Amino acid sequence: MTLPDASVNKNLEGPGLRASIQRFGGKLAGMIMPNIGAFIAWGLITAMFIEVGWFPNATLAGLVGPMLYFLLPLLIGYTGGRMVHATRGAVIGAVATFGVIMGGITDFATLSGAPMLLGAMIMGPLAAYLLKKFDTAIEGRVKAGFEMVIDNFSLGILGLILAVLGTLGVGPIMTALMAVLSGGVGWLVDMGLLPLASIFVEPAKVLFLNNAINHGIFTPLAALDVQEAGKSILFMVESNPGSGLGLLVAFMLFGPKSMRPATGGAVVIHFFGGIHEIYFPYILMRPVLILATIAGSVSGLFVGTALGAGLVGPASPGSIMAYFLVTPPGGHLAMLATVFTAAGVSFIVAAALLKFGRGSDDTAEIAAAAAASASGQPGGGSSIAGGAIRKIVIACDAGMGSSVMVAGQLKKKLAPFGVEVIHTPVDEIPADTTVVLTQDGLAGRAAKRVPDALIVPFKSYLGDPAFDRVEQAIREGRELTATGLGEPTASSATATPEATPAPAPRKRRAKRLEAGVLPRENVRLGLKAVNKDDAIRQAGQVLVEAGAAEPGYIEGMLARELQTTTYLGQGVSIPHGTNEARQFISKAALGFLQFPDGIDWDGETVHVVIPIASNSNEHVGILSALATTLSDSSKSERLRVASSADEVLALLIPEQQED
Repeated sequence: MTLPDASVNKNLEGPGLRASIQRFGGKLAGMIMPNIGAFIAWGLITAMFIEVGWFPNATLAGLVGPMLYFLLPLLIGYTGGRMVHATRGAVIGAVATFGVIMGGITDFATLSGAPMLLGAMIMGPLAAYLLKKFDTAIEGRVKAGFEMVIDNFSLGILGLILAVLGTLGVGPIMTALMAVLSGGVGWLVDMGLLPLASIFVEPAKVLFLNNAINHGIFTPLAALDVQEAGKSILFMVESNPGSGLGLLVAFMLFGPKSMRPATGGAVVIHFFGGIHEIYFPYILMRPVLILATIAGSVSGLFVGTALGAGLVGPASPGSIMAYFLVTPPGGHLAMLATVFTAAGVSFIVAAALLKFGRGSDDTAEIAAAAAASASGQPGGGSSIAGGAIRKIVIACDAGMGSSVMVAGQLKKKLAPFGVEVIHTPVDEIPADTTVVLTQDGLAGRAAKRVPDALIVPFKSYLGDPAFDRVEQAIREGRELTATGLGEPTASSATATPEATPAPAPRKRRAKRLEAGVLPRENVRLGLKAVNKDDAIRQAGQVLVEAGAAEPGYIEGMLARELQTTTYLGQGVSIPHGTNEARQFISKAALGFLQFPDGIDWDGETVHVVIPIASNSNEHVGILSALATTLSDSSKSERLRVASSADEVLALLIPEQQED
């Protein structure tokens, strides 16, 4: 048995508050994560050159304050603005952020006051949003020849207003807010109550709210601690890999026998790779196991607080290797005690909850629980007779690449039975829909949209068993449920007769790529990527260089990946932007990037990345053809090892001759 699908559970997006917080967390991550390297650089400079650092140096220690007060907030404000309104948004975001920075400094000689990391998260996107609204309002109304003048002066004047407001208003308000938050956390530490924060943090992590918690709360407050004390235990509250390690080791030794071998790989990925999401599905399968990670985290923080543990910067990813890199001199024993105390307590509690492996191998029970927690509530329709199905809706987050791929596969299979297959964004599913196929992580949103429809979740966009079940139910007149098939029903038997299926359509020449949609220069072979985000950035840059999108679209692609995975199966992924990012698209285009060494894509290995830019339905015909090609494992393998652009184009868009 394979590992639970972390990439699916990562994308849980049920209705209500949780989905809103997830989206908020995704936006915070979009501002912080691109700048994590700068945070680490600042943390290392702090660890090395302050008075109690590894190599004390008063001159170089002078870098610490300006980087914290100016560089980091400006980077966040610039990035946040770019997410909203491309380059113009980035520029005005930085201008507005600088005003907030100045409003937060109380003594310029000593650089004291509140670093405006939170202020930057607010002012950067807000300034870009206001400028975007202005640009939209005057679009098409500016006389020819005055465009540059209006663009520059509108940004300058609005930047002036926001910088003044930031200095005189927002900055002082954020300073007061930071004082309250910092005082609250300080009180928890002084009272020895900080470990109790884990009671809320650990369940929130498993619901994939870790970005909102870590980057929105702990990182800004921890930065204040580092400035004053040279380290902060707040960096360890959410990122400690110990509690997850203990849980996974317990599962490896005492979990269902068929899952134990695969769990060993999860241990390595989590502890040394820092991918905490790998253990979330284990808790979603057995929710009671959340008690183990809570107990481990509480114990670890208790020991860490007692021993004075702390890090000089964010450990990103949260691996033991990253912990070593951002631990201050003399703090390694306290750090290790914090991590392994959490691991030990978590292991003991999890092992007890798993009854130390005694009893029957309840793999089936766990699989059912996993399906239930991944899918959410299936809605009012629990089953439907195969013969009664006349339309199927394939829903993905944006209704763009992913749903088109699945629709392309099912249309050909179900056309002989008179079943219509359409694709749509999950939030635009027609109200009269009776059957919806969607990725596991979007099932909750689909159920909210059409509560009476049968929601059939799937994990992989290529060759998922759910597609075969749907086809079998229709072909054999069997009862279709969210996760299985029932026996043939009388109504189904009469509805799907031995009647002759509709005649197969005459083969026609397949749709070819329109000129410029996938030009030869968009095919890149033999590439390397550090990680998934690096690959997405490379893929987005191909679209930017082709003139198909602005740089802001790349951030939209990264944000889309935080919402739902774009992994299709067969080693292929099709990254594309969010609905909001379509504003950065100027024309339809595809790219093809080959990574022979493979990229870890949420636990799957991807060799081929096909980025998509389209703000209309121009890509539908292309992706329908791609669906047929990519579902063929032999062709996917040939794409992985292709050595020329001609070979790639011939495989992706085969020309079918007419009969």
